[in-house]
Amino acid sequence: MANKKIFLNESEMPTHWYNVVADMPNKPLPPLHPGTRQPVGPQDLAPLFPMELIKQEVSAERYIEIPEEVRNIYKIWRPTPLMRATGLEKALDTPAKIYYKYEGVSPSGSHKPNTAVPQAYYNKMEGVKKISTETGAGQWGTALAFACAQFGLECEIYMVRISYDQKPYRKIMMNTFGADVYPSPSNRTQAGRNILEKDPNSTGSLGIAISEAIERAVADEQTKYSLGSVLNHVLMHQTIIGQEAVKQMEYAGDFPDIVIAPLGGGSNFAGISFPFLQYQLQGKKDVRCIAVEPASCPKLTKGVFRYDFGDTAGYTPLLPMYTLGHNFKPAAIHAGGLRYHGASVICSQLLKDGLIEAQALQQLECFDAGVQFSKAEGIIPAPEATHAIAQVIREAKQAKIEGKEKTILFNLCGHGFVDMQAYADYFEGKLEDHHFTDAELTANLAEIEALQPA
Repeated sequence: MANKKIFLNESEMPTHWYNVVADMPNKPLPPLHPGTRQPVGPQDLAPLFPMELIKQEVSAERYIEIPEEVRNIYKIWRPTPLMRATGLEKALDTPAKIYYKYEGVSPSGSHKPNTAVPQAYYNKMEGVKKISTETGAGQWGTALAFACAQFGLECEIYMVRISYDQKPYRKIMMNTFGADVYPSPSNRTQAGRNILEKDPNSTGSLGIAISEAIERAVADEQTKYSLGSVLNHVLMHQTIIGQEAVKQMEYAGDFPDIVIAPLGGGSNFAGISFPFLQYQLQGKKDVRCIAVEPASCPKLTKGVFRYDFGDTAGYTPLLPMYTLGHNFKPAAIHAGGLRYHGASVICSQLLKDGLIEAQALQQLECFDAGVQFSKAEGIIPAPEATHAIAQVIREAKQAKIEGKEKTILFNLCGHGFVDMQAYADYFEGKLEDHHFTDAELTANLAEIEALQPA
């Protein structure tokens, strides 16, 4: 191994985002209007998003150009380094070669600004004054707060209550970038008040926070809504990660057999995997792409492929996705960014077609992996990122058993420097594994059967 780190020059940063829809053998099913059960049109989405993002959402073009203004802000932290995890390889005594793309060098400490910046840009270009959004662990909210600051936009964020309480420094980061942050469910929206009336001690969910942010956007003509994952344009913006990694792997003289990333809504996984999956879709190379989710919120491994709302209150279009039901209440695990009831339409279709894989892991195994990685590589990963690391360790151990040299690439999507309470709880023995039951699934799925098109 010649280099522990592989860097790119600014001039080598991708000029276009990659749209995997162009290469999918089965295109995603259309979102449906919940009232008519007909495909939604631009006019249905216009109250929420600027038109350029709506065009990207429905586009089947393979590549879409990144605006120069966006690229200039990307240059604050991009291109990000590709690292060879030699310390972890040694600790595992594995014949596998392990690489990771490190997105923790961004201003918010995660991959999220890759889509936050273009979303803020397109809103600014259309004269929007404020953006509302939700956030789970706070990484998305921090990223959008940073992005809005770059374009002089106001930012209003609804943070899932359990994460609001567990991660105060995330809230402070958002405030520092100029955003207003509220715990969700809140009394600021009808959706929030309805939840609190039923459960005054609700710990919240991403579905609830999405409902609140959408309600605030729809009520004000000067405000638009922004989503940090799930939607097609969000996943596409993140592919700058994988495109850089393709070039860096070329410099390393290598190509991954396995690409791994956590999956909450899908943007993290899509960002690193889709540019490599393109090689398989075009018949050039085989690659296994593994999405890793928490065992307490297993939409890919135990959910069903159905049309469902993207939020709890039912404000969004009906999305064709793997889901646990929009009223699913996830366990209060520390990986707040992965506590979402559904998966992106694109990732769901790819899984349905057998083009990607999914694994669900318990949080104790993930934190064990995170601590082992920290000792070996010197970076403390975000709780979400530990899910990828745990799966990497599983694959590396399997390579040792088989005596095969495999190349594994994963997305270290963010650092855990403001998530230390999670590690404190881990070391103090306060964390528990959550064993998902069929009863949890059945109760929620019964409610969405009536939503299915005839």
